Amino acid sequence: MILTVTLNPLLEQRFSYDTVKWGAVNRSAELQFAAGGKGINVSRQLNKLGIKNLSMTFLGGNNGKIVRKILDEEKINFSVIPTKSETRTAALIIEKKKKRLSTFFGPDSEISEKEAEHFLEKLEKAIKNYSIIVFSGSSPNQFTDKIFPRGIELAKKYDKISVLDTYGKHLAECIEKEPTVYHGNVSEVSASLGIPLKTEEEKIGFLEFLYSKNIKLGFLTDGANTGYAHKFNFHYKIENPKVTEIDGTGSGDAFVAGIVYGLAKSMVFDDFTKFAASLGALNASRWDVCNSGLEDAQSLSAKVLLSPIGKKMKLIDDSPTV
Repeated sequence: MILTVTLNPLLEQRFSYDTVKWGAVNRSAELQFAAGGKGINVSRQLNKLGIKNLSMTFLGGNNGKIVRKILDEEKINFSVIPTKSETRTAALIIEKKKKRLSTFFGPDSEISEKEAEHFLEKLEKAIKNYSIIVFSGSSPNQFTDKIFPRGIELAKKYDKISVLDTYGKHLAECIEKEPTVYHGNVSEVSASLGIPLKTEEEKIGFLEFLYSKNIKLGFLTDGANTGYAHKFNFHYKIENPKVTEIDGTGSGDAFVAGIVYGLAKSMVFDDFTKFAASLGALNASRWDVCNSGLEDAQSLSAKVLLSPIGKKMKLIDDSPTV
């Protein structure tokens, strides 16, 4: 079983128009509510792939009630730590003809120190019962900043695989706690750590840094652009398949779900990396987030090119992966 952890969930209001006249009145033909947040997205995609999981998150206020209803309707299993503060919202404006999406985020939820401590207490109990723990998304404030680092420590204590996909001020501390796997988006990592990640040399250097921190698997993605990965101290380039891109929102989360799927299924590194890249690409080709099918992803993964950089690993037995 997989546990996903989301500290900053989101109630999305998706307004769909054929065209948008900015600076004028627009009347919406369609309005859809959706549950967002990176870990929740990972759970949705894992559900679609047939992998049992539980999504752990904060929820509060009327927005939190709506998110609960959406998760129930989607059959996403979840565990909630209630908050006095409203769950944050975002307005997503979809222009169908231009295939363009604009997102406007509201303020982060105001999680209290007591609520963050309650989350940690519940997290430690939960971690004991799951094989892979996914720490995904942003942290809303200084009280929640300590949750991912402590969670990684707990995963190590109970001999669980930890997968980290986060950014912001707490990223450096999270890396120091040595998660098993790390995935990051180039622009988010660069901004969070204040490091340049423009050249291939700089990206490989970052992967070497992750390995020096005892992170066994590392992935650095950049939308449709070339991605990079490491398995122990061996480095790889990921050339993504060509798709007609509509909206890249959640593609990194789909990628993470693919990695988790591969680890859960004991797939070899090459295969689950290609599978993850295919899920990311499929996600970018559709409006709905993290809802791609297994067969489509398996088919598209054949078009992903994964090539070693520098020294090559001897292919004797590539299992187990971690």
